[in-house]
Amino acid sequence: MSKLKMAVLPDPDGSAADVARRAGAEVVGLDEAEALAWTTSATAEFPAALPDSIRWVQLPSAGVEQWLDAGIIDDARTWTAAIGAYAAPVAEHALLLLLAGLRRMPDCVRATTWSKSELMPQVGTLGGAAVAIIGCGSIGRALIPPLRALGAEVVAVTRSGRDVPGAARTLAAADSGEVWSQADHVVIAAPATSDTRHLVGRDQLSRMRPGAWLVNVARGSVVDTDALVGALDEGRIGGAALDVTDPEPLPDDHPLWTHPRAIITPHIANPAVTLRRGFHERLAHNIAEHLAGRRPAGTVDLVRGY
Repeated sequence: MSKLKMAVLPDPDGSAADVARRAGAEVVGLDEAEALAWTTSATAEFPAALPDSIRWVQLPSAGVEQWLDAGIIDDARTWTAAIGAYAAPVAEHALLLLLAGLRRMPDCVRATTWSKSELMPQVGTLGGAAVAIIGCGSIGRALIPPLRALGAEVVAVTRSGRDVPGAARTLAAADSGEVWSQADHVVIAAPATSDTRHLVGRDQLSRMRPGAWLVNVARGSVVDTDALVGALDEGRIGGAALDVTDPEPLPDDHPLWTHPRAIITPHIANPAVTLRRGFHERLAHNIAEHLAGRRPAGTVDLVRGY
């Protein structure tokens, strides 16, 4: 079996190149390569033009909207993203955010006096709760087992509506209008596309239950930020826990930073240690798939935008 000739860039410490070699690739310069593994999310550093010999590009990020917006992804070759490679750590963070909101962790962290009588009536639990996961792909599927272990029932919303293992119900996105009023809490894990921009807006927020928490570990553009701030100000929902925002970075003077019903983490659901490990695992897997003549994981669909 001939080796795959792959360029691995920029790869400052050579670790991705080592992974590629162990997986069966021959690491070569860009002009000699038939495939490219790009190791950083910095689109500005990406080559202005790729040699015609490059037939496959492995990107390091799960979402591809920044690559599409920059005009980098084309239809002249196969592009693969790392979608699914980081599902476990992001699902872990989503669970943390949801529990932190339900258990009133922001109030406890900020408190300077014993406020049990005030906080106790506001503290919630996942036991017996219905949690909707909007965009129940790899992250949502990784989140279902811990939610069920804590006694929650999961309603999965997917593009197709095909049954998701472990979910009590699965709804197609087109038929999911009822989920906003029926779920106790909502987790957003949908990809950022033109179809999902402001998927969560004033109408959806107005139909959520008064004590419901909204968790977003997808992309900030999926939630209408102004509508969310309005819903929080008016106390229409229990709170919002966001690892991603629109705009991002969230400006220092933005009202969400100090809002008593909001939890903000600065896009750290996938920490550096799992980002590196997940990318390396995906790279090795896809090299093996390519060498075996199979379709690599995470192939980007230009029509769907992910």
